[in-house]
Amino acid sequence: MDYIKNNKMAWEEAFENRHKNWGDENYLALNKVKWAFFSEDMQKEIKEIDLKGKKIAQFCCNNGREILSLVKNTSCNGVGFDIAENIINHAKTTANKAKIADCTFIACNILEIPSKYYNQFDFIFLTIGAITWFEDLNILFQKASKCLKTNGLLLINDFHPIYNMLALPGEESYDPNNLDKVAYSYFRKEPWIETNGMSYMSAEYESKPFISFTHNMSNIINGLSANNLKTIKLNEYDYDISDSATVYNGKGFPLSYILIAEKC
Repeated sequence: MDYIKNNKMAWEEAFENRHKNWGDENYLALNKVKWAFFSEDMQKEIKEIDLKGKKIAQFCCNNGREILSLVKNTSCNGVGFDIAENIINHAKTTANKAKIADCTFIACNILEIPSKYYNQFDFIFLTIGAITWFEDLNILFQKASKCLKTNGLLLINDFHPIYNMLALPGEESYDPNNLDKVAYSYFRKEPWIETNGMSYMSAEYESKPFISFTHNMSNIINGLSANNLKTIKLNEYDYDISDSATVYNGKGFPLSYILIAEKC
């Protein structure tokens, strides 16, 4: 099964079924709100990194709102990569409306980013839900390492692997009276296959399959280490960054994290 090809079709279909005006006003937030689309913890970490005049990239940039915010607030030069062509075109439209010229967008399979981008970036970041679309993190981090300059930084802000053990509201295993209940294995190997659309973007519909994967923390750290990416910071947080499982906020579970690794 070519899961990447399937996901490309699913994402492009989801965009075609998006809620009316979904993402169309991102340019307004980019022009009115400093650090739009970044949590306080992400803002804190990014502000500690000198990105002025640097070249940065976002893998799985979706509609581009995060990398556009970063480019606007740090005066850096950005490239956003994503597999869905129509979503990338939407990102380009947002950049034009926001008058942010120092950011370009490329539609491609992340694992097939052309070699002309190797050793080009001072900083690469992946945000919520990005790494779940890759079966083998070793291959993903190999591509990131190739694209980074020596001493360049990779930042990941994502769901914590423990989050994947918890049932979400609306799922059969969810029990609001027993929030300590573990529903799924930390070491799950089987892919998740979903055919009801992409909820934050569209209403529920019978969609092409979205195929994603669970990764535990050892997969992440070992995948980085195998590709000359040394973890220099790992912060864990007890809050959900997707707003889909806020019932677990502050309940003692690590729900999200920010990891920073440096290319050796």
